[in-house]
Amino acid sequence: MTTASQNKPLGQGNYAELEKWAASTLGATRIEIARAERLSGGAVQENWRIDALVQDGRHEGAQRWVLRTDADASLMVSLDRTAEFGVVSAAHDAGVKVAAPIARCENSDVIGSQFVLQTFEHGEGQGRRLTRDPGLDTWGPAVARELGIELAKIHQIRATDTSLGFLPQPMLSPAKSEVAKLRAALDKAAEPRPALEYTLTWLNDNDPGSEHLTLVHGDFRTGNYLVSEGHLSAVLDWEFAHWGDPHEDIGWFTAKCWRFGNNHLPGGGIAKLADFLEGYRSIAGDLIDESQLPYWQILAAAKWAAIAVLQGDRYRTGGENSLELALTGLMVSELELEALDGIKAYEKDHASR
Repeated sequence: MTTASQNKPLGQGNYAELEKWAASTLGATRIEIARAERLSGGAVQENWRIDALVQDGRHEGAQRWVLRTDADASLMVSLDRTAEFGVVSAAHDAGVKVAAPIARCENSDVIGSQFVLQTFEHGEGQGRRLTRDPGLDTWGPAVARELGIELAKIHQIRATDTSLGFLPQPMLSPAKSEVAKLRAALDKAAEPRPALEYTLTWLNDNDPGSEHLTLVHGDFRTGNYLVSEGHLSAVLDWEFAHWGDPHEDIGWFTAKCWRFGNNHLPGGGIAKLADFLEGYRSIAGDLIDESQLPYWQILAAAKWAAIAVLQGDRYRTGGENSLELALTGLMVSELELEALDGIKAYEKDHASR
């Protein structure tokens, strides 16, 4: 379900070890950390803004970084920081708009757990703020097209990429592999979820099959990218990346649960689906079959429900006194209903064909 992490709180009392490690790693004579501030969000991972002054080396001068490490407990289905750094590096090399990777630390003694450093990118990333922005009609379609372009770049990264050899190859079809991961996670949940188990069985039985195996971001949605001055500035949060079917990412992005109430805008709650697909197809061509998206949207609701179960358990049985985790756990029934409604609509549509 979850694994414990023993982070030290960052503060001036323990800057010294981080400064020493960073200077050695980045080839600097000296690094002085002026500020470390925890950023909002990040129930699975913990993000800190680091303001530093670097003497000598390739990063010389005033720098602003993000230090990314595990939260107090992390989900079994997420990548560790070393693997995530490798994925972000491959995406950066492929020209994807990401916070550029700087360095990774596999020594837990520095701050209490492994971590990575990336550039700090400016922009708004809170999903509800983005979908409620008064100027959404102006910038939403353009950002949706940009998102489509960036996701298509991600999907151009294939399993033959040797730099990502640490990512396991699916032993089953991409859809069945995702279902198997969710079942394994739920087996460790505090309570059974019959409706969710039914949905997973249905997903297994109705696997549409896959023609392509690509890198999948795994959490590509509104809330995991930054918008600055009406344009996309970075795609964030790569801890669920894996080899899979490219439809999975689009089903997740367009799922009702990630529109933040803007159900009339299936393009992530910010635009029409056509706007997003216009950008995507400008790079990926006809890689996507739109008729498959309802299936992957059902899988999206089931996946988010399973994650919500585990997050809720962190509060209820794991001893983490977090309002965010408690509220996330309360979302499970709503997500199960969304998945069941999707199954009903899917079967009605296929029966009429």
